[in-house]
Amino acid sequence: MRISRRDVLSGLSMIGLSAGLLGGRRTAHAAGDDYRALVCVFLFGGNDGNNMVVPVDARYSDYATARRQPTDGGLALAMDQLLPLAPASGPAQYGFHPSMPELQQLWNQGALAVMFNVGTLVAPTSKADDSAGRVPRPESLMSHQDQQNQWQTSLPDRPSRTGWGGRLADQLPSAPLPPLVSVAGNVLFALGTSSHPLAVPTAGGATFGLSGFSSSPGSRALVTAMTALRGLDLDNALIQSVAGETAAAFAASGMLSPVLAGTGSTTDALFQSQPSVLGDQLLQVARIIEARSVLGATRQIFFVAIGGFDTHNDQLNRQAPLLAEVSSSLSAFYTATVQLGVASQVTTFTLSDFGRTLAPASGGGSDHAWGNHHLVLGGAVQGRQTYGTFPTLALGGPDDFTAQGRWLPTTSTDQYAATLARWFGVAPGDLGAVLPNLGRFASADLGFLG
Repeated sequence: MRISRRDVLSGLSMIGLSAGLLGGRRTAHAAGDDYRALVCVFLFGGNDGNNMVVPVDARYSDYATARRQPTDGGLALAMDQLLPLAPASGPAQYGFHPSMPELQQLWNQGALAVMFNVGTLVAPTSKADDSAGRVPRPESLMSHQDQQNQWQTSLPDRPSRTGWGGRLADQLPSAPLPPLVSVAGNVLFALGTSSHPLAVPTAGGATFGLSGFSSSPGSRALVTAMTALRGLDLDNALIQSVAGETAAAFAASGMLSPVLAGTGSTTDALFQSQPSVLGDQLLQVARIIEARSVLGATRQIFFVAIGGFDTHNDQLNRQAPLLAEVSSSLSAFYTATVQLGVASQVTTFTLSDFGRTLAPASGGGSDHAWGNHHLVLGGAVQGRQTYGTFPTLALGGPDDFTAQGRWLPTTSTDQYAATLARWFGVAPGDLGAVLPNLGRFASADLGFLG
């Protein structure tokens, strides 16, 4: 049977790869000791940071009073349930949610830091400036989709087709595979101007790669024919682009399928005791990092995610298992990086839509807010410390731009991202290309990475 070019191009649906992988720069270079990776963990729905990190000093009474407003019993966690975060010296001022014992242990080891009250900011803003309208708020503030996008783009004052992770990848030299890998589908964070993400499945390598092919003579002949056809009519720009992308798909399939299948991986056992959605994603990240030398990777950016944090009701019962999953999964992943000898070369950090109101909502939940607290984990983290400014826990107080405990951020997404980007290796002069609004803020390094 004669196989036409149209048949081959139509047959690309057999390639079980995300279209996002088709467009990275692919000149090989060897992995070396300068390997670094960023792992973004997005908590979709808006995690309630007010219960993730709670003051355990005199401010606890302010927290408890505000969180026990109206009649449903409120959202306050008991003081004796909180897991103290003892600093390097002096008494603990804060405690973790009781579902996070593994992260408390990592804090005690000095591998974890907490970043206070970060949010999407157009420019530095005070409560007085905000009230007078002197500084614009982010577009569609407190909208899930808009704030998810703005956290991923770092551009709260305008739409963007690229994310700051993608623009960070644009700064990287050529590599055999795209440096950006999403284990949570195609996401805006991972789209750059010239860089596009490789989207990989959560459950092993069985569904990643070329489907419908085998080692039989017929399959080998079909692959040979497809390879030959990709070399025809390359004077046509569209065909040349498709041919190049198809070649990349074949190459990625051959390189990553055995990696994602876990063949020979030494990290799998770390995630088997408590399998979870987030843990399964981080296992894939660990497998790819383990294969970094084979893949020729010196810089990689990963995106994983967990949903369910939109806790408008029954928050005490709904948030606890989510934070438990975050705690156990991040702990297993950090242990994997230690086992692989790259703990100081991998930094994991959280993002989320926004924070939630300090005041409870009806139904035992909380409503959408603005500034939120985040976690940074890794061997290079200046851990066992908090960064940024913890808000005054008073409804209608100096940090609340409403009367429900919605914190006006004191640290911007840009500053948070810039600190990560500088550690990753982006030169100070190139940070503006990654974070166009960064120049509006005083500091581009918050100090939580060595």
